[in-house]
Amino acid sequence: MGLIITIAIIVILVFWYISANNKLVALANNRENAFADIDVQLKQRHDLIPQLVAAVKGYMTHESDVLTKITQARSRAMSATDINDKIAAEKELSSAMGAFNIQVEAYPDLKANTNFMHLQQEIADIENKLASVRRFFNSTTKELNTAIQSIPTNIVAGFKKMTPQPFFDLGTEQRQQLDKAPEISFS
Repeated sequence: MGLIITIAIIVILVFWYISANNKLVALANNRENAFADIDVQLKQRHDLIPQLVAAVKGYMTHESDVLTKITQARSRAMSATDINDKIAAEKELSSAMGAFNIQVEAYPDLKANTNFMHLQQEIADIENKLASVRRFFNSTTKELNTAIQSIPTNIVAGFKKMTPQPFFDLGTEQRQQLDKAPEISFS
């Protein structure tokens, strides 16, 4: 009788381990799939940036440093290989684009250029789509992290050396910009 109980406990533990493992695998795959959606939007953004830079070069001759930072950040973002490196590189690119948008305000002729305006609208559309897919990615990351940290799946996660994964957030520099009140001028 004791042997049957021991075998039953072992069978239950094996089924539990398989179930917990499958749950973690599914959550990790959902996170990767969510990042694939982000990758599509990032590729579109990366394709538009050279066009935007080319449209602006004639106007912003003095701010070539800003354009150089955007180009370099785009290059790093495109060469990033894993999800965490891409997240860091995209934060840098978003920061460079924020500095670019601030510089554009000083050029009223540029803001009136229809080609530039069209590119700005396309980038704004992509940024809106990126915000949406980032929210979904962060939701899947939260689910995965919760499973990794929750009892009893944390036991299986520990065996698999799974650790909580980073979210795709704004980064500290962009967060500081958003925390500032906007400056409104009627001059």
